[in-house]
Amino acid sequence: MTPTVGVLGPVTAWADGTPLPLGGPRHRELLARLAVAHGQVVPVGSLVDTLWERPPDGAVAAVRTFVAALRRGLEPDRRPRTPARVLVTEGPGYALRAATDADAFTSAVERAAGLPPAAALALLEDALAGWRGPAYADVGDRSWARPERSRLTELHSTAVERAAAARLALGRAADAVPGLDAHVSAHPWREEGWRLLALALYRSGRRPDALAVLRRARSRLVDELGLDPSPQLAALERDVLHQAPALELADDPLTRATASWERAAGPRARLEATVGLLRSLSRTGAEGLAAAREQRLATIAAAEEIGDPLLTARVVGDLDVPGVWTTSDDPEQAAAVVAAAERALPVTGADAVRVRLLATVAVESRGLPGPRGAAAAREAEALARELGDPALLAVALGARTLQVFDRCGRAGDRDALGAELVELAGRHGLTDSLVLGHLVRMQSRSALGDLAGAGQHADLLDRLAVTHDRPLVGVFTGGWRALRAAVEDSPDAEEQLRTAARLRQDSGMPGVIDGLLTLTLACRQVARGEPVTPAGPAGPYAPWVEPHLRLAAGEPVEVSGLPDPPPGLLMEALWVLAGSAAVAVGDTELLAWARAALTPAAGQLAGAGSGMLSAGPVSDHLTRWDRLLGGVGRARPDRGPGRSRPAGTSSTGPA
Repeated sequence: MTPTVGVLGPVTAWADGTPLPLGGPRHRELLARLAVAHGQVVPVGSLVDTLWERPPDGAVAAVRTFVAALRRGLEPDRRPRTPARVLVTEGPGYALRAATDADAFTSAVERAAGLPPAAALALLEDALAGWRGPAYADVGDRSWARPERSRLTELHSTAVERAAAARLALGRAADAVPGLDAHVSAHPWREEGWRLLALALYRSGRRPDALAVLRRARSRLVDELGLDPSPQLAALERDVLHQAPALELADDPLTRATASWERAAGPRARLEATVGLLRSLSRTGAEGLAAAREQRLATIAAAEEIGDPLLTARVVGDLDVPGVWTTSDDPEQAAAVVAAAERALPVTGADAVRVRLLATVAVESRGLPGPRGAAAAREAEALARELGDPALLAVALGARTLQVFDRCGRAGDRDALGAELVELAGRHGLTDSLVLGHLVRMQSRSALGDLAGAGQHADLLDRLAVTHDRPLVGVFTGGWRALRAAVEDSPDAEEQLRTAARLRQDSGMPGVIDGLLTLTLACRQVARGEPVTPAGPAGPYAPWVEPHLRLAAGEPVEVSGLPDPPPGLLMEALWVLAGSAAVAVGDTELLAWARAALTPAAGQLAGAGSGMLSAGPVSDHLTRWDRLLGGVGRARPDRGPGRSRPAGTSSTGPA
């Protein structure tokens, strides 16, 4: 149980949503003084000066008593005479090794600065919901708290203004007005707040109110500070007076074009235009992705009704939805799309349509056992190379990146595919493939333990997301930064992992959402040698998580029937959970099976290829398993008839 210390308001602490007892005002003040230090050691003498203007006799002993009480509150499960992990003794004093809500708030505001409006707004709204301010509310006007309180107050104002700007960019001007009205009342010297409020009122159809706000801002600045409004505020006042077109959101020509198209286009032209629209929609964000997914099968059915097999083949192949995650968002739809693609394949020759159909089969078969997906991806790549079309080759390579999971430890192979995809897409201006290539490399470099290299790809992705309006990229780069915090054991790692999970909730990608936070925290706890605690539904990962929950609860556990993990980005992490459960219950057969599967991934970080989580270094687990069970894992047992082939012994050949 890892606590979080709350300072965005009265000082408090909690773990797994449960408040922790901290004692009286002096205990909380001492904890606040340590939180302000951001993990640095605070000497005992400084703590004495924090708590008393005139220290009494025995002040040092009193500080130690307060520390002991705080440790009991922050680590209620710590065993007697074991070292503290949260409030630690170092040198001449103490240091706090816990995440704070201020750390999470700061991180969220910084990350939101590089995101498109919808993703930024989700992140900022979540961060602002945790503000209980003012910061360090119950420690008075202490000199040691003043700089940090000022920093957080300024950051809070920035977050409020950025959230309002995002609402305006999304056409939600009326929603922005109430918060901005309260903001300028509390912070009347922030001209950006006045500017945003006036603009929000204007776009809500309240021009007189917008002018009144600007004149109120001018009056306060001139009368109380003797300052003229900034050029930006003065220009906005002129624009409001003259109803300048620049104040409105840009007129969208799509509505007019769509109306003309519906009047003039025939069935085939309408169908092919719909395909193009749905492809574009799937790249615009959560709402567009969901809309494209909803219309995909209907569009394929409409193509089949026309009765032209080649038209149907083109429609199925062109209706590709980008994929970097190996769990489908809609397995039933994926199976239907694969069936449609397989029906269309016989009418194609060695051409571009065939490459796209084969790539569709490979992408929509991701995460499923069996050789068909990998075979389709290999055929698509070979044919694309033969045709010499870089755009087709990029499509085929993208499909290959989702079909290199016939066994554990193939991060290097996937990284090579990603590197070729990045080079090819960069040379030929293929934006979708360039984004995909960097995502693949961010994931694969993480699996290989190269967090610095993965970080370079994450930074490039954030810039590409802004330049090319790809809001969903932030879901993956945000998840990766939380992964890095966990691998580096940052104090706020768990809070970052939870924040990344909240960002995923509105992504429109169920396959990336369902059960992933629970799996993430379970893998982290297993890697740290901690009991696995409940964290919500485990979704498709329940078979591998639930044995650990029962072990932590002291309940009987049976793992002999545990299924083999499916192929995909999380295969290694699930094998770690399976093997660790086998160690706990003494199931040497399952342990040997897990060890055989994981051995090809020795030297990699289990699960980090997802870019979302890590179950720790694979080699550490293999070494521990051999040491605990006397090397029994070095042999591969026969799990008996009817059992699937282990992921480390695929007979289908390389993908």
